[in-house]
Amino acid sequence: MQRVTPTPDANVHGQVADAVRGNWVDTLAPAATRPYLRLSRADRPIGTWLLLLPCWWGLTLAMLSDRSPRWEDLWIFVGCGLGAWLMRGAGCTWNDITDRDFDGSVERTRSRPLPSGQVSLKQAVAYMGLQALLACAILLTFNTTAIALGVLSLLPVAVYPFAKRFTWWPQVFLGLAFNWGALLAWTAHTGSLGWQPLVLYVAGISWTLFYDTIYAHQDTEDDALIGIKSTARLFGDNTPRWLRRFLVITVLLMAVAVVGTVDTRGSTLSLVMALAGPWFMGWHMLWQLRQFDPDDNPTLLRLFRVNRDTGLIPLIFFLAALLV
Repeated sequence: MQRVTPTPDANVHGQVADAVRGNWVDTLAPAATRPYLRLSRADRPIGTWLLLLPCWWGLTLAMLSDRSPRWEDLWIFVGCGLGAWLMRGAGCTWNDITDRDFDGSVERTRSRPLPSGQVSLKQAVAYMGLQALLACAILLTFNTTAIALGVLSLLPVAVYPFAKRFTWWPQVFLGLAFNWGALLAWTAHTGSLGWQPLVLYVAGISWTLFYDTIYAHQDTEDDALIGIKSTARLFGDNTPRWLRRFLVITVLLMAVAVVGTVDTRGSTLSLVMALAGPWFMGWHMLWQLRQFDPDDNPTLLRLFRVNRDTGLIPLIFFLAALLV
């Protein structure tokens, strides 16, 4: 595909098309920083939440596994938040670098900083490197095993932008990258991996398939024209059936991880409270499924964004289980 030249009416100074109206980047950030903040999706925080929440799931379940929360966990909690913001930004910058020839041909993405000419390729590469270095500094404060997992996470992050060019299931690669924090945060607390965070990780991947299939339905027409693959295009009219499957898999696997983590000899109420997390998460996903309309882009974007609340539900119940 030929390089897309920014059009004269490119949104050089305005917001990105799918950003929330009146976001802090467009209204409060210094003008010189706005293109870079838009490049890292600071004006669209949902992605940071979706990357961060599996980290917090892994941390809280790890604390439930040994019932020994400590002050160090507070730093892991905060460090995951900062790291998620930075790595989401670095990952989005990398995604925009690799997709710069595609984004200009898609209505929803042509106003992004690279295709609209707000930043140059060299500036984007330098900004990506800066974000990655800052995230690395945070990672180095964790234990050795967690550091190794953090370095390994770069593999799915690097591959994901290319996945939609060779597979109809690029959302799997997104899930591999976005839920890696469940493994890392568990290990940051316990010092080693177990089967429970691995099951939680797969539950998170299923959740990603759920919400990102909804998201991808916004671009099916443009994606078909330029040859981009996605589960939305693959499933077509069968999408509701597949979303239902992802819902069930997410809830069941998260419940298995909970049962394998919480020691019932300590408190049965704690187990019940923790299991309520995936249960109510499933009901929230079912509500989304009932609202799903593949031809209504505003609703698709709204449903994608409410997955912050979907992911917060189990976290709240996991934290409550720690207190009983």
